[in-house]
Amino acid sequence: MAKYGKKAQAKVKRAMHERKEGTLRSGGSGKKVTSRKQAIAIGLSEARREGGKVPPPKKSAKKSAGRKSSTKTSRKSAAKKSAAKKSAGKSRARKSAKKSSKKTARKSAKRSSARKS
Repeated sequence: MAKYGKKAQAKVKRAMHERKEGTLRSGGSGKKVTSRKQAIAIGLSEARREGGKVPPPKKSAKKSAGRKSSTKTSRKSAAKKSAAKKSAGKSRARKSAKKSSKKTARKSAKRSSARKS
């Protein structure tokens, strides 16, 4: 049984031809596509949109790697990450508060010295 239908083959062929000519553009950014793999992906996604026989797109490596680990370890690592983010946010807030207070102190010192002279 064929994995890809005729419509999908035609779309990929057209995308590859356009890439070779230099007229194939990316949908999101509109940049010229030079990668062979990207041209194939564009052709397959167009075929999917038009209802061609194409298997669903593969999931990215990041998502599948997260699923392999047990739920306990992933929960623990998620908890650690969120705690780290919170503490990093707090330290950033403290630093920015210190900076702003130093700036205001400098400004007020300049004003008071300007008034005295």
